[in-house]
Amino acid sequence: MFNRTSQIFKSFSRYERYIFLASFLAFIASFVFLLTGFINKNTFLAPVSGGEYKEGVVGQPTFINPVLIGNNDTDRDLTELIFSDLLDLADSYKVDSQGAIWNVRLKENIFWHDGKAITSDDVIFTVRAIQDSDARSPFFSNWQGVVAERISEREVKFVLSAPYAFFDGTLKELRPIPKHLFSDIPAANLKLSNYNLEPIGSGPFKFDSLQKRHDGFIVDYKLARNENYFGQKPYLDRFILKFYLNDNEMIGAFNSGAIDGFGGVNPKDLTDINLDYQAFEMTMPKYYAIFFNVNSQPLLSDKNIKSALSFATDRQAIIKNVFLDNALPVFGPLIPSIEGYRSDIFQDDYSKVEFEKANKLLDNDGWIINNEGIREKEFAKGKKKEILKLEFKLVVPEMPFLVETANIIQEDWKKIGVKLDLVVLQAADINNEIIKTRDYEMILFGNILGRNPDMFSFWHSSERFYPGLNLSLYDSVEADALIESIRKDLKEESRQRSLDKFQLLIAVDQPAIFLYSPFYFYVGKNQFGGFDKKFISLPSDRFENVEKWYLKTERRFK
Repeated sequence: MFNRTSQIFKSFSRYERYIFLASFLAFIASFVFLLTGFINKNTFLAPVSGGEYKEGVVGQPTFINPVLIGNNDTDRDLTELIFSDLLDLADSYKVDSQGAIWNVRLKENIFWHDGKAITSDDVIFTVRAIQDSDARSPFFSNWQGVVAERISEREVKFVLSAPYAFFDGTLKELRPIPKHLFSDIPAANLKLSNYNLEPIGSGPFKFDSLQKRHDGFIVDYKLARNENYFGQKPYLDRFILKFYLNDNEMIGAFNSGAIDGFGGVNPKDLTDINLDYQAFEMTMPKYYAIFFNVNSQPLLSDKNIKSALSFATDRQAIIKNVFLDNALPVFGPLIPSIEGYRSDIFQDDYSKVEFEKANKLLDNDGWIINNEGIREKEFAKGKKKEILKLEFKLVVPEMPFLVETANIIQEDWKKIGVKLDLVVLQAADINNEIIKTRDYEMILFGNILGRNPDMFSFWHSSERFYPGLNLSLYDSVEADALIESIRKDLKEESRQRSLDKFQLLIAVDQPAIFLYSPFYFYVGKNQFGGFDKKFISLPSDRFENVEKWYLKTERRFK
């Protein structure tokens, strides 16, 4: 057959041979084109198991133990990957009509990474460890007044001292630890356990190994897929977290191919990436604000002054210059992604800068601009007179985006005759000293709201002093009553009415100038897939669906 075809081809003239070859090549191209179209039309790319994913993280792990983790994002990241939360472990849960008794029933056949069964005893042990003051758990206050009772091997009853509408959020935050590993350790010694760095959990990935430098710096954590995971098995064989000192070092590692993804950087830093990548944008229930301490600076109790400062704060300019428009303006104690937010409550006037309105308020109130360009006013102090100036000190954490924010506000307020002196300090010093003693006139800081509109920690008067988070030292009998009602009310309609009243009260009292809520960005290589988060409460929540992440695919017929 081949010889006959060859003889026929040789009998062609040169021109006929060209025509034949061109026609043959056109036929092959058409066939490939049609076959490709058929395959694309009748198949789809499906993720398959395999691959090793490397993520970059700025920071160092200290306690990978759900009882001990605090504000260390690195600890939270590893804990999310290695430990399951109680509601994921639960087959079901129910609450009584008063909201004070919650019953949780565990799934069948769920196991720790070492093969031991997970039971209600593990849950109860974890709660009691948190409640033990010797353990110094950051979640201690969340579990006060809660009694955990064993109903059966798979069922736990939680009895609350008072109804709490958002207790499901508390259950979601609870990640049980294995009783059989920790029960013999005194609570005060929990932090000494090797299991805090070589944890045994119940999540989609399990600890494999870690690498340290001679100086103690942990270089990376290697995790392996948990083949006995009760949920969907992860596609990834291994998950590796590699640790860096700063964002620049981490982005350099991404550019060199040392890592496959990372999260939490400022949008401006994305311009430093020189590889093809995909960026996932998420909203977070976190906002930044300038909180007023009227105890340190009585002038900040004047509503006209606070209104003028708010009118002279150009939120849109800050968002554009600091975040390249990748943030939401915030005007109150809730943000749009949180249950109960009502945009119509807040004055539209604050949505744009109003220097003229701010100046008019201060002019009408008798504040005169002196030779230094600072407004001042004469007050009677007994038989004497005292001249006070609109000059304030703002404490700012030493973080580039916050310092840039403060600089813009400083220039804005200068336009209305208000002098703002910036006190830039390391974040650790602010947390350990300034906030603890409430030693500031104003402070630029962030609040993380979580999954529900529980305003207690941030605005109830009982939280005015450390370790409370009421940074404005806000003290309102009406606000306290509304906050307490919101926490106890299981009925959505009446709870919303209380939330509306509370948000309106904050808008009137102005204990802070609310600024913005930045978007959270996660960056991955183009072949990375399965990331589908749009909203996260904490940065570690990016791993909530980590079992769906994949690097490898194959075509399958529909």
